[in-house]
Amino acid sequence: MRLLLLLFIAGLVVSGVTAFPLETEIRWLTGALGAGPGTRPEDVTGVLRWLVTVRDALIATNERYPFLAYGYDWLAFAHLVIAVAFVGPWRDPVRNRWVVTFGLIACAGVIPLALIAGAVREIPLYWRLIDCSFGVVGATVLWPCARAIQELEASHGGAVATEAWQVKGAQ
Repeated sequence: MRLLLLLFIAGLVVSGVTAFPLETEIRWLTGALGAGPGTRPEDVTGVLRWLVTVRDALIATNERYPFLAYGYDWLAFAHLVIAVAFVGPWRDPVRNRWVVTFGLIACAGVIPLALIAGAVREIPLYWRLIDCSFGVVGATVLWPCARAIQELEASHGGAVATEAWQVKGAQ
């Protein structure tokens, strides 16, 4: 289970770190997909059209209102802080099982947020489904951890469970 928690932590860290340079990343991605700086959304189709639209919006917004990108900085920071919280269950799963429960609740919350707020913000359905997949994948990683913590607590009880986890993790 430590490996799954480490995977979840790494996912949060990567999500956080990549939220900082969003404009640079979207410029690189659209360029790599064949949509150079002069490409307009109407020049391309499908997902690339959406990505070019997002790129152009980020560029225009950052040029005129750079302070709005500060929101992405806080989003990135939040991902990093939440990742740190998962060190607790990695070290002492029984005492910190609430963090895993919190993570599962957050993963479940991703789906209605993506579907409702995405519709209000006119995000294409396929992109909202991609966003929903983050909640599904996160829950898929955390659910076995929650089950393992329950089993550990039931089989060893309280402080003894923590010692068993540490011995098991060392092997």
